[in-house]
Amino acid sequence: MTQRVAVLGAGKMGEALLSGMLRAGKPPGDLLLTARRPDRGELLQQRYGVEAVSNIDAAKAADTLIVTVKPQDMATLLDELGPWIPGDRLVISVAAGIPTEFIEHRLADGVPVVRVMSNTPVLVDEAMSAISAGAHAGEEHLRRTEELLAPVGKVLRVPESQQDAVTALSGSGPAYFYYLVEAMTDAGILLGLPRTVAHDLIVQSVIGAAVMLRDSGEHPVKLREAVTSPGGTTINAIRELENHRVRAAFLAAIEAARDRARELGRIS
Repeated sequence: MTQRVAVLGAGKMGEALLSGMLRAGKPPGDLLLTARRPDRGELLQQRYGVEAVSNIDAAKAADTLIVTVKPQDMATLLDELGPWIPGDRLVISVAAGIPTEFIEHRLADGVPVVRVMSNTPVLVDEAMSAISAGAHAGEEHLRRTEELLAPVGKVLRVPESQQDAVTALSGSGPAYFYYLVEAMTDAGILLGLPRTVAHDLIVQSVIGAAVMLRDSGEHPVKLREAVTSPGGTTINAIRELENHRVRAAFLAAIEAARDRARELGRIS
């Protein structure tokens, strides 16, 4: 049986998931979208051929609702939709920090909710998505969620208690890498390289290192040691990173992101 899916609040992440499902072969007719602004809905409808409807119409028509609104907008959306979502719908939340319990309390009793934390590489089918079942979600609902997300990247199941840590590590993770590439590019310019050359050197190095890390199965320490010759250039660079407490800075930064995810859950 065909499952109709609606993406509610199609901002950047919602559009990314929508385009990913289309690239994976889901027919536009099996998808719906909603947007906060009518002009945004019209733009996405023209771009992807997916019908833009109201939130209530989406709740009535779709078997699966993927909620991608901002955390601070979740309560308002659920207050609007609550009476229109029957118990046989699956609600998938991609809102950072929002626990499934918060959503379940605003819906009819027994509605299954799955919490997801994904990230922006969904745009290139390389997302990392972690999913957690709410109180009423079972194996079937987790499988349906995995089927929707698997074409756009890797999917892991985690206990919901770990979702704030996931948000801090992989949800925000791409930004840390972009920040690092930006800093390394500046270093290349400082050393006399043109920006485009520095950028290409770093991006390909990052891609190659990531593929080696993924495919070799080796611990990152072992791979790093393979580059770090005694008395060589790399060990001098590593010494400076340690002197500037870069490792400690990453630990503190990711912990701060985790704490903010928890705050979003409390203030929503």
